[in-house]
Amino acid sequence: MFNEEAIRNLLELDVQIKLLESFLILISLWIFRLLAGRLINQYVDEPRRRYHWRKGVTYLVGVLAVFLISLLWMRHVESLATFLGLLSAGIAISLRDLLTNLFGWIFIVWRQPFEVGDRIQIGNYAGDVVDIRIFEFTVLEIGNWVQADQSTGRVLHIPNGLLLKDPLANSSKGFEYIWDEIKIHITFESNWRKAKRILHDIAYKYAAPLSTNAAESVRQATSRYLIVYRNLTPIVYLKGEQNGIVLSVRYLCLPRRRRSSRQSLWEQILTEFAKHPDIEYAYPTQRFYHRPDDKQPSEFEDIFELYNEDK
Repeated sequence: MFNEEAIRNLLELDVQIKLLESFLILISLWIFRLLAGRLINQYVDEPRRRYHWRKGVTYLVGVLAVFLISLLWMRHVESLATFLGLLSAGIAISLRDLLTNLFGWIFIVWRQPFEVGDRIQIGNYAGDVVDIRIFEFTVLEIGNWVQADQSTGRVLHIPNGLLLKDPLANSSKGFEYIWDEIKIHITFESNWRKAKRILHDIAYKYAAPLSTNAAESVRQATSRYLIVYRNLTPIVYLKGEQNGIVLSVRYLCLPRRRRSSRQSLWEQILTEFAKHPDIEYAYPTQRFYHRPDDKQPSEFEDIFELYNEDK
């Protein structure tokens, strides 16, 4: 019969052996991942395919590591239910955030609300997705202090769990175009009919070629979403405000070309409006009306008249 000290020594030895075997498993899998990554970089030239292959190998290594190490440590566990109960309780208490991020990653893989290369906005964060991992995804930030949908140069690491809490906007999935509007203010005295016609011609010339592709994009999107657009061509809306007439040009553009499209349209608008003197821009102004019949002589004018009479 073994005494208690001998049993304790055997258990300690068994734990040490399991730790060593776990370390060897991790090292072996790490070497496998390293060699697979080099082969992928050598034989796969296209960046997107190379990224997906490397991600697939990473996920495979992670699953193998969890499976092999679990088998190693569960061989002498008498009750699997007890082990799983203790494990789940520990995870629920101490790893709540990590578990939320893990479920977020499962949701990303299962539902695919976005993928690498998509332009998204979640909460106050917006950017182009450049990486997706088990606990976080990475975006190249746009907007913020840059007053347009262009990159700031910063890389944001966002927990996957945020996807389960905040709404997600994806500019690259479903309907791949976005609607943009430019507002032009003109005075009430301007020839608004001519201005509206000029704006419509400029917008139609720019955005009409996109309408055909947009119609096909809508047709494909309707197989998954209830998206109904009856009119995809540019349109100019008119509204009167306190300072003048507002002409809103609504047109389609690609998400990543919003700023360049605005610049192109504004250049053409400024050029065309400059040719027509009967179209004037409206902006906050003050007007003073002088009515001679209501004019009363001021105290200064009375003194000035008395001075002239004395002379």
